[in-house]
Amino acid sequence: MKRLLDMLISFSALILLSPLLLILAFWVWRSSPGGAFYFQERAGKGGLPFWLIKFRTMRPAAEKAGLLSLGEEDPRITKAGRFLRKYKLDELPQLWNVLKGDMSLVGPRPEVMRYVAHYSEEQWQVLSVRPGLTDPASLEYIDEGALLAASDDPEKTYLEDILPHKLALSLTYVETRSLGRDLHILWKTFLGILGCGRK
Repeated sequence: MKRLLDMLISFSALILLSPLLLILAFWVWRSSPGGAFYFQERAGKGGLPFWLIKFRTMRPAAEKAGLLSLGEEDPRITKAGRFLRKYKLDELPQLWNVLKGDMSLVGPRPEVMRYVAHYSEEQWQVLSVRPGLTDPASLEYIDEGALLAASDDPEKTYLEDILPHKLALSLTYVETRSLGRDLHILWKTFLGILGCGRK
């Protein structure tokens, strides 16, 4: 049932949003060198890698300066990228990942392979389900970039403080997931993007 809903909603959304997606893709492509889309290898269900797609929000070769984004203060982010990130519009192309079956609408956010290598045996259980566009950890850390920007060592802060807490939230989701809860998370995500659900 969950997979069927993922397919129906993602397909419908891609059709309905296609004019917006084309406009955003053109804007990103014209605003700075580097193309409209950004692909990154992430860990999917069972730990199998897949290519996550986003609208590009950073300058080319930005990953050489680190995998973590420091929010609005990150100098690698383009002007268009700041707007896209603010309203989470850069995530919209992941509807294609959902339609393909790489992801679900709701599920633990897919992590880069480098950080998955730090998971404990218990934390690996978050990979027993499809990763999602949003989950409780996404809501809790909707301003994650600002937290990292305030740290003297963002990498250490992410690995030792943020990632373990995010995984704990994701494990709880995996153990208690239901269709009703997924719909609630989607609604809370929508409110969070608008700023209504932020702390």
